[in-house]
Amino acid sequence: MSTAPRVVIVHRRTEYQELIARHGTRGQAAFFLRGRGRDIAELEERHERTTGAIAQVAAAVPVDWRRGVVERADVSRFLFAPDDVVVVVGQDGLVANAAKYLDGQPVIGIDPEPGRNAGTLVAHAPGDLPDLLRATGEVEERTMVQAQLDDGQRLLALNEIFIGHPGHQTARYELQPSGSGAEAQASSGVIVASGTGATGWCRSIALERGSGLRLPRPPEPRLVWFVREAWPSPATGTSMTEGELAGDELALTVQSDQLVAFGDGIESDALTLTWGQRLRIGRAPATLRLVR
Repeated sequence: MSTAPRVVIVHRRTEYQELIARHGTRGQAAFFLRGRGRDIAELEERHERTTGAIAQVAAAVPVDWRRGVVERADVSRFLFAPDDVVVVVGQDGLVANAAKYLDGQPVIGIDPEPGRNAGTLVAHAPGDLPDLLRATGEVEERTMVQAQLDDGQRLLALNEIFIGHPGHQTARYELQPSGSGAEAQASSGVIVASGTGATGWCRSIALERGSGLRLPRPPEPRLVWFVREAWPSPATGTSMTEGELAGDELALTVQSDQLVAFGDGIESDALTLTWGQRLRIGRAPATLRLVR
């Protein structure tokens, strides 16, 4: 007899819950917000919408299916099964946070606050879930970015991976795109983005510098990379500041005491790179399988 599927609901604490946890009581949280010109009633309303959406999603899971619930802070420790269906209730960023811990499971993005979220990855309403659970084979593959150190450590990201100095000082390294020579550089860091990430931070960099590089659309398997504020000097160059990765890799060799690489803006989950280490960044073998 086959085991019933399991739906895993991924969510994060609301801003209201975080304030209560920090200040102890509603009254103290309200006092704190009043001093900053905000009203706690707004956060309570948003909290109710989010918790209501989570409850509606949970109620829509068929009674004979298994279910699990995991909060964002615990996603890295949660054991996802190969046949899970992952339902993310929250903002687009929560999908990105969960994606790097998955291995091909279908993901359904539920928007608890329509009109407030961008809704690129959380494109569905809670009431859509019953139909979506019957359509988990209809997915859109989203390319992910992978960074791998020469010691075997690996980092995955859905939007982008950033490599730079942990103190936001000048990063020094040697950069080598596939099929090209290497160049020593000093810069504010390097960003490698997917088609999903090309609508955010990557796009702002391209617009700022007036780049002619064609950015990938969300479903495209291409990656693009940019060097931020490369500094010319007798020892460092600026001839390699952007490019495309279509199946190949970008190599970076550290030439300073320490750099870090982190994905999707999560600095707490970073690789630490020391002098002489080599990092290879390219397309990840795994993809996000987003139910559409």
